[in-house]
Amino acid sequence: MNNQAALVVFSGGQDSTTCLFWAKKHFKEVYALSFVYGQKHVKEVELARAIAGKAGVHFDAMDVSFIGNLGRNSLTDTSIKMDEVKPDGSFPNTFVPGRNLFFLSIAAVYARERGIYHLVTGVSQTDFSGYPDCRDSFIKSLNVTLNLAMDEQFVIHTPLMWIDKAETWALADELGVLDIVRHDTLTCYNGVQGDGCGHCPACKLRREGLEKYLASKGETLERLKEADVE
Repeated sequence: MNNQAALVVFSGGQDSTTCLFWAKKHFKEVYALSFVYGQKHVKEVELARAIAGKAGVHFDAMDVSFIGNLGRNSLTDTSIKMDEVKPDGSFPNTFVPGRNLFFLSIAAVYARERGIYHLVTGVSQTDFSGYPDCRDSFIKSLNVTLNLAMDEQFVIHTPLMWIDKAETWALADELGVLDIVRHDTLTCYNGVQGDGCGHCPACKLRREGLEKYLASKGETLERLKEADVE
């Protein structure tokens, strides 16, 4: 893969930042594309730009605010109180319908115009929080659809698909960017950089993963190797 370019769908959070540095390891040239979609904490895009600068990759941000206006969810609508636990039998209200569908579709068009056919996204079925557009079946289906829609041969890479948050921290550490991921990213649904607010679902998942990794570092690194992250 080293002789080719890749485009990372880049939010500036833990997962996409880990994927950004994974892409730097595997591809000769890396582009990062962020989206302004009406999210409450657009600060994440500023942080994404700064991280991309540190990584020395091409960065662009695109306004796709229509996504936030299509449905009601707590990440784009300030009047909705965020679910702190997943409701039984339904999606959490932090789910933005169609977000990954739109992001990856737009990213594919953006990439095609630049001669890029490798797309990288930080979705994970292991820690998918009940979001259907983070599942492997969705990614594989969309990959086929994009290839048919544009008569191209895109490859969507999902380095985190089958690893949990502890193993994601292990991957960041293995890539030499654990401190950047811990301190410079924004994963928190309440917009707090680094370790976050500590009580929103994203922060709980992130903190539990970090504690698990630090408590059993060697064992987690072994599991990461066994997971054979591409």
